Amino acid sequence: MSDEIVSENIIVLTDEDGDEHEFEVLEVLEVDQKTYAVLQPTDTKDDEAIILRVEKDENGEDVLVNIESDEEWDKVAEMYDTLLFEEMDQ
Repeated sequence: MSDEIVSENIIVLTDEDGDEHEFEVLEVLEVDQKTYAVLQPTDTKDDEAIILRVEKDENGEDVLVNIESDEEWDKVAEMYDTLLFEEMDQ
């Protein structure tokens, strides 16, 4: 997926079919020395967020990539849930 920052909290991702989708950046997390973005689609009423890993491309630009490992995804999702619950308790 390629990405384009539209505003501070909204980015546009282009899928493999060339279709563009807007996402709100809910959180940027660091887990095990890797950076992840938690994104929520802006064009649906679905509350489900997606998590993508932030990596550098050959030009040193940030790119978002899918997480292939269930274990890695679960670890990041758990960290995000912990942050949400901590914010709700404050």
